[in-house]
Amino acid sequence: MDDSLLIIPLGGAGEIGLNMTVYQSGDDIIVVDAGLMFPEEEMLGVDVVIPDITYLTENREKVLGIFITHGHEDHIGALPYLLKEINIPVYGTPLTLGLISEKLKEHEIYDKSILIPVRPRDVINIGTFSVECIRITHSIVDGIALGITAPAGRIIHTGDFKIDQTPVDGELMDLHRFGDYGDMGTLVLLSDSTNVEKEGYSLSEREVGRAFEEIFLTSKKRIIIATFASNIHRIQQVIDVASKFERKVVLNGKSIINNSRIAVELGYLRYPPTVMATMDDLYTLPDDKIVIVTTGSQGEPMSSLSRMAMDDHKQIKVKEGDTVILSSRFIPGNERAIGRVINHLFRRGANVFYEQVSDIHVSGHACREEQKMMINLVRPKYFIPIHGEYRHLVYHARLAEGLNIPKENIFILENGDVAKFTNEGGVKEKKVASGRVFVDGKSIGDVGSIVLRDRQHLGMDGVIIVLLGLEKSTSKIIVGPEIISRGFIYEEEAKDIMEELKKIVLTVLEEMDQEVKQEWILVKERVTGSLKRYIKKRMERRPMIIPVIIEV
Repeated sequence: MDDSLLIIPLGGAGEIGLNMTVYQSGDDIIVVDAGLMFPEEEMLGVDVVIPDITYLTENREKVLGIFITHGHEDHIGALPYLLKEINIPVYGTPLTLGLISEKLKEHEIYDKSILIPVRPRDVINIGTFSVECIRITHSIVDGIALGITAPAGRIIHTGDFKIDQTPVDGELMDLHRFGDYGDMGTLVLLSDSTNVEKEGYSLSEREVGRAFEEIFLTSKKRIIIATFASNIHRIQQVIDVASKFERKVVLNGKSIINNSRIAVELGYLRYPPTVMATMDDLYTLPDDKIVIVTTGSQGEPMSSLSRMAMDDHKQIKVKEGDTVILSSRFIPGNERAIGRVINHLFRRGANVFYEQVSDIHVSGHACREEQKMMINLVRPKYFIPIHGEYRHLVYHARLAEGLNIPKENIFILENGDVAKFTNEGGVKEKKVASGRVFVDGKSIGDVGSIVLRDRQHLGMDGVIIVLLGLEKSTSKIIVGPEIISRGFIYEEEAKDIMEELKKIVLTVLEEMDQEVKQEWILVKERVTGSLKRYIKKRMERRPMIIPVIIEV
């Protein structure tokens, strides 16, 4: 029997988001998390990015199940795409499965039998693995770490965590159980690296509630709070503070409404009728009695907050004296979009609070002292930093080395790397298939690097289409050449350039032999090359040139 253990990150190692880790013992595979990433600036037209799951589809008969640590998009967002390829059970806590269930509905996956609820301290035996759920604290309710036991040894997979001594829901992190794993002997610890650059300890979520109270005290008109739809603790604090100040809370945005409904139904959110209000109440309640909780804290162009900032929201118009709170951190890459929204809100007369000017957000990720505590509790033989860009993994590895874990026992893995553990020890093996898959609308994987390069090309220099109608037998020009441009120059104001381009096309055709003209591929190549050289010399630009030849 093969008792070796393979640990393979398919996402989340060397990047923020896309979290997915494979554990393989013999012929048994379990997966932890299936996250997505929102597109970076250069990924034009891409809706979301998911991990490449080729390794799982090639070994589908070995995959026994997937365990989800919590309900954030970077841990559950790719799940529908995985389940369409491999039908496996999904293990998660009640709120996590509630959020997953809504997501599966959107993708027309209705088989609820695959969703298996678990709770902290539950142990699931699956193939050669035994998986224990361990309560952690994070910025979303009902998060768990996993204690995985395989023939090769014990593993702790922390997922995202922070050590919050005063969580909003009163559910403390199960530090005792992590200590038990240290006492029993743990082979490998995989730990969250996101905040490794920050010294000290992360602030408690309750600090946000205190910051809200200070803002509520001085706000004389409506208060609009933008936050992540999954941050149930944050929404609960808004409701609690609003109740204290006798304000009504209106939820705005499909995801916030759906997530809050699920949390209320499962008992994770208290939203009493005395505080509850609807969009219709905005027209009857005084401004100083209203709090609006909305989406759009990252400056997403079509979000509710962006529409309010641009005065384009059908129901909510930002008024002079309104208070707007962006209660989330600026995700790297979103700074410009968020800045634009803030500027527009100020133009409308709002008073805007955001992370740089007020303590209205605390991180859900452990800082360095908490990361040290996790390592010291678990006392692993081997250490693998996860959930972070490459520099985060390096810093976390150095931190572990400073806690007397030998350097040779610390593996910095990137997506697709394989760490193999046997009785003889741990080694890095050759990579498996991995990468990013771009989702554009309903199209999955059709958009690759070449398509993205073309989109960037079009966006920067535009396109020129050359229309030619050639007689089939003689290759004489019957129609055209017609030149159409988009994103290159405005045709009406550059007629001389357009005429020059037509002349170049005619010259190219006149200089070609009759036999060569029969080969339309050669005609297209020569037309394209001549136009490129002329445009580059005259204008220092490189538009995409597409010759279209019609046989007449």
